[in-house]
Amino acid sequence: MGEEHPVRTRPRAGAFFDMDKTLIAENSGSLYMKRRYERGEIGRMELLKGLGAYVQYKLGVLDILNWTRNMTTQFEGRSEAEFEREAEQWFAELVAPVIYPEAEKLVLEHQEAGDVVAIISGATRFVVEPLARRLGIEHMLYTRLEVEDGRFTGRVVEPVCFEEGKIYWIQQFIEEHDIDLAKSFFYTDSVTDMPLLDLVGHPKVVNPDPLLYRQAVRRRWPVLFFEPPAR
Repeated sequence: MGEEHPVRTRPRAGAFFDMDKTLIAENSGSLYMKRRYERGEIGRMELLKGLGAYVQYKLGVLDILNWTRNMTTQFEGRSEAEFEREAEQWFAELVAPVIYPEAEKLVLEHQEAGDVVAIISGATRFVVEPLARRLGIEHMLYTRLEVEDGRFTGRVVEPVCFEEGKIYWIQQFIEEHDIDLAKSFFYTDSVTDMPLLDLVGHPKVVNPDPLLYRQAVRRRWPVLFFEPPAR
């Protein structure tokens, strides 16, 4: 008898979704900052700084790594389990109501087509995971906060899942799941995700910021506009 050769499976297509302004109609970080302000946990100046950082991010001028390092120090010593419980409540109250119906439909279409669907976001798992669970998405790539003995150390695991960091994490993911990027899709609203849009065979632009819209028109990429959910 001849040698048996392992059956080779054909690489699958991936369908990668950014989260803020792509799957949901708001920026999750801004929602979180506003929630903390309303509860008296931060002052007006901290709120304005947070919103200003978001504007800088959208313009592609924010030092993401240093900003993330500074932000995560505020969690040092906090219980991960307690924070997770708070995040579940925050998600149910503020994030779940702003999920785009069109995005939910797109996710389902890719799942039915047999694509490997994943959320890839610069946010932490405390918002990404509840959203993935709500949409029936198995895979998630996100910014990770370091935890020791059940408490946050105040440090972030690098590279953070922003810009080129997304490329790092997605490369690990596609090797593990045998995904063909030439067949894959990526949906995003932000010009900061240009490296990932260039990486896949099917870039999809959703509710784009002005800089990304300009690139999409120039490159003739499909542009989708989702209607905010009725509240």
